[in-house]
Amino acid sequence: MTLSVQVRHRLGNFRLDAAFEAEGGVTALFGRSGSGKTSLVRAIAGLIRPDEGHITLDGDVLFDGKRGVFVPKHRRRFGIVFQEARLFPHLSVRGNLTYGRWFAPRGAVTEELDHVVDLLGIGHLLERRPANLSGGERQRVAIGRALLAAPRLLLMDEPLAALDEERKAEILPYLERLRDETKVPIVYVSHAVHEVARLADRVVMMREGEVEAVGLVSDVLSGPGLATAANRREAGSVLTGVVEAFDPPHRLATVRLKDNCLHVPNAEVGVGKTVRLHIPARDVMLATSRPTGLSALNILEGTIEAIADDGEGMITVRIGCGGDIVHARITALSGERLELAPGKAVFAIIKTVALDLR
Repeated sequence: MTLSVQVRHRLGNFRLDAAFEAEGGVTALFGRSGSGKTSLVRAIAGLIRPDEGHITLDGDVLFDGKRGVFVPKHRRRFGIVFQEARLFPHLSVRGNLTYGRWFAPRGAVTEELDHVVDLLGIGHLLERRPANLSGGERQRVAIGRALLAAPRLLLMDEPLAALDEERKAEILPYLERLRDETKVPIVYVSHAVHEVARLADRVVMMREGEVEAVGLVSDVLSGPGLATAANRREAGSVLTGVVEAFDPPHRLATVRLKDNCLHVPNAEVGVGKTVRLHIPARDVMLATSRPTGLSALNILEGTIEAIADDGEGMITVRIGCGGDIVHARITALSGERLELAPGKAVFAIIKTVALDLR
């Protein structure tokens, strides 16, 4: 699957001028609220007609401003999942799911209902009405309905934004199964670093209507643009490594990075597995000499590459650690006391590492 997007569009005082290509898997449109993510996904879906540009999927022209081509949304065969599930309240879960099949074209290969029900863990909900479902359950049903329409592409616009943290934790494993067990390519819109780090293969980072960076998750979410594209409390680093060893008594995985190892607690994964690690910048402390007598399992030696001041008394320090990048968010006062500057050797003391099995 190749999705090619290059559009320009003006909405009031906001101007969207964005271009990217996606090659299957999960592509995340990532950035702060107001960066243009939703406008871009609505253009892909056919919900708005851009002023200029083109959109193609596997060579099929969906929009071409110069030639006057605009394929309406109902002919694009895209599944769309919004922040709100938008289920039919008068139908049961089964009825909502089977409704999706009405939109599958004749002769299309569709997912089996039983497979979708099992994939999303909603078998016990089939006879319930939407009013009797939790927010996470409603979203899983909405995803199932979209899948049963045999979509060529699944567009997910902030599907977890309306859920509390407990419901988000409930639905994320099902989104991972969707990614891993179906062949439907996904464009996933989110402003949450941890969602993108956990689900996406590639990231399109947006800022003020433009694409700031495109690339692999570990590259983009560890790049210098993250500080401006993400909520400061969520900013951090995404690293990819391989499980080198696992200690069952302590439930501790040792993950080999490029030139370092990290020890990740509460993680039971097989040796040799590729994993992705998310390290929040707020959970990294810095020292100018190797610390001792600490409970922290992970201390990496590195060199400061850059320092960004947010103007609110905090700084984000970018540290190169043997080919990997770690970010630390500390007070500006701490930076002054440690006399931090680019080129200075430091030790990054990592308090929290979240592991995602890939």
